[in-house]
Order: sequence, then C-alpha cells, then structure tokens
Amino acid sequence: MNILDKIIVDKKREVILKKSIIPVSQLEASVFFSKETISLSTSLRNSNTGIIAEHKRRSPSKSVINHSFTVEEVVKGYESAGACGISVLTDGKYFGGSLDDLLLARASVNIPLLRKEFIVDEYQILEAKAHGADLILLIAAVLTRDEIKSLSEFAKSLGLEVLLEVHNQEELEKSIMPTLDMIGVNNRNLKTFEVSLDFSKQLADMIPNEFVKVSESGISSIEAITELKPYGYKGFLIGENFMKTDDAGKAATEFIKQLAP
Repeated sequence: MNILDKIIVDKKREVILKKSIIPVSQLEASVFFSKETISLSTSLRNSNTGIIAEHKRRSPSKSVINHSFTVEEVVKGYESAGACGISVLTDGKYFGGSLDDLLLARASVNIPLLRKEFIVDEYQILEAKAHGADLILLIAAVLTRDEIKSLSEFAKSLGLEVLLEVHNQEELEKSIMPTLDMIGVNNRNLKTFEVSLDFSKQLADMIPNEFVKVSESGISSIEAITELKPYGYKGFLIGENFMKTDDAGKAATEFIKQLAP
C-alpha cells in the first residue's frame, strides 16, 4: 500500500468518526455557511503572477517544514505579498493541519481560500464551507469519475469553486466535466513523490481552455514559472518554498515582486 492509499484509508475512517460527533445541522449553522465566496478562478485569470501560496507545516515526504509561524502571520503575509489565493492544508495526521487553521485564515484575510484536503465525502465539503473556504480540491487519483461528478456538483451547489488535481493523461480524461473551474497538474507523483515540471508541460494541451490551468508542486523558482506560462498556466501553487523560510510572507513578497511586470 503506497502513502496515498494509506492516507485515503485513514481519511475515510476520520470522516465516519467526525460525522458521528458533529451533525450536518451544526456545520450549516456556521456564520460562514451563508457567506458569499470569493472566486479564485477570476483572480487567476486577471493576474500577471498567479501565485497560490500554501500554509503547510509538514508533509509525508519532508516531515517537518515549519512549526514556528502562526496561521495568522503566514496568511496575512501572503495576502500583503499579493498572492491570488491561499491553500490551507487541513489534514492532521500527515500534514499537521486542521480545520481550525482554515477558520483562523478566514478570520485573517479576504482573499480566496482553498481547503487542501483528501476529499472523499460530501461531509468534508460542508466542513469546508462552514470553516470559510471558497474552493475545494478534488484529487483524480483517489476518486472515480462518478465521485468527481457528484462531489463537484455538490460543491457548486454550495457556491464553492472546484480545483481538480490530475497527474497523468488517464486521470485528466476521466475527469473533464463542466462542474470544474480549475484543473491543476501535480508535478509530484503522489505514489512515488518524484517531482518534474514535465508533467505540467505534457498535459497542458489536453486541458480545455475553459478551465484555468494550475501547476502544483515542485515550483521553487521564477524560471519554473516563466517556463510554464507559455503552456497556458495561470496559477502556480507554492508551499514549501515559502514555508521553509524564516518569514513566509516576506519570501512570498520577494518572489511575487520578481514576477510582476
């Protein structure tokens, strides 16, 4: 069993447990549940830089990245740096995140927030909305076409945007449907953790133009973005590159400044 399979087994157990503790009615009673969401796809289309900055404490491949920042410090730094949106990891066991991180981020900034999570159930989408997210991530590697369809339709019914993550042609072909807003190509193979920008380059032409193209993982230089822009990418998700520094906001500011025309 690879790391991704392990995460999904644990996630399904976690969702069953959470459902037994927090009823849907409680999630729907959240102050954020009726809040209008902010569109990341629009923000990316209108941006020259396209940076989606990530709050990420650790990962299965890197263990601890950074535990010294507060969520508020990181996300406010990202917002003032000019990030188009912020990705907040909410998985606890493997990434050290939580839904509280999302809540704190929402209380601190007014730009689009992505709940970065391994979503396998509609309940997690309700959680995302209740904790202030503007969009969710769906990972093609762990979902069937029918699951992608039903989960993306459910997200849209709540006013959330959908970023669908793929890693190869097969995942992309099974996933394309009108209920997606953005298609992200993960440059990291989630099964082996090998990273290469070639994944984004190879799939670029296969992604229809109505979806905003996002490149994720392994982007640590201005050169990488310059290399990917001619392939039609408007969004670039960057996590570890900022988080591993002493000041994530400052690192993001300097990076985005170099990208701005």
